[in-house]
Amino acid sequence: MVDETRVHSARRYNYWLGGKDNFAVDRESGDMIAAAHPTIRTTVVENRGFLRRAVTFLAAEAGIRQFLDIGTGLPTANNTHQVAQGIAPEARIVYVDNDPMVLTHARALLTSTPEGRTAYLEADLREPAKILADPTVREVLDFSRPIAVMLIAVLHFIEDTEEAAGIVRTLAEALPPGSHIVISNGTGDFADEATRAQFDAMKASGKLDAFIRTADEVARLVDGLEVLEPGIVPVSDWRAADEPQPRPTPAEVAVYGLVARKR
Repeated sequence: MVDETRVHSARRYNYWLGGKDNFAVDRESGDMIAAAHPTIRTTVVENRGFLRRAVTFLAAEAGIRQFLDIGTGLPTANNTHQVAQGIAPEARIVYVDNDPMVLTHARALLTSTPEGRTAYLEADLREPAKILADPTVREVLDFSRPIAVMLIAVLHFIEDTEEAAGIVRTLAEALPPGSHIVISNGTGDFADEATRAQFDAMKASGKLDAFIRTADEVARLVDGLEVLEPGIVPVSDWRAADEPQPRPTPAEVAVYGLVARKR
């Protein structure tokens, strides 16, 4: 059952991208955040571009053929399986989200190549062991071979950095060497004092459900993993030499991205 009275990040993200799969409560929340961060639509477009480039790197250069995408969001252009299977048609992807609306759209729109496989799981990031043990995940993904876990704009919905790091650690421990974890997380490192004050006020009033992190806090999420070049950088700058220039400023994007590898 979809609850139309509670904000959901995937539907709000859809609103920012100009989609129609959202409710009034999502639009109200989206407008409130946009008032504090007017370039939010630049943020979500660049975050999506980061996903595309990261999956391209993983499939084309790192040889990854299996993806676990947690916090999928509503389908739009350049979804994980489309990018991966465009390079390697045999790629296998499991999408995970906690919103039934997302999974309904995913099953209808995120269809696999004949050579590959896509599957969908309704589950919560806060229960990583449950995700890892799910029969669908175990059927589609071979845990003896490298897997890429996609955590795109989802960990910042967990306020406590140690809890978020524990989730990443649980996921990483279950993966074989050569696996990768991709993360993007909102940040206030580039914000001016007025913007930070607005977000602090929203957080204090309970009107903010995403929690920004510093570069050091983002680094703690992947402690023990090898962060690949160019490191922890704004998503707009991650391996973006071939993207349209000039790139947005870090303040306009306000999201860090990274790809880390398990040795």
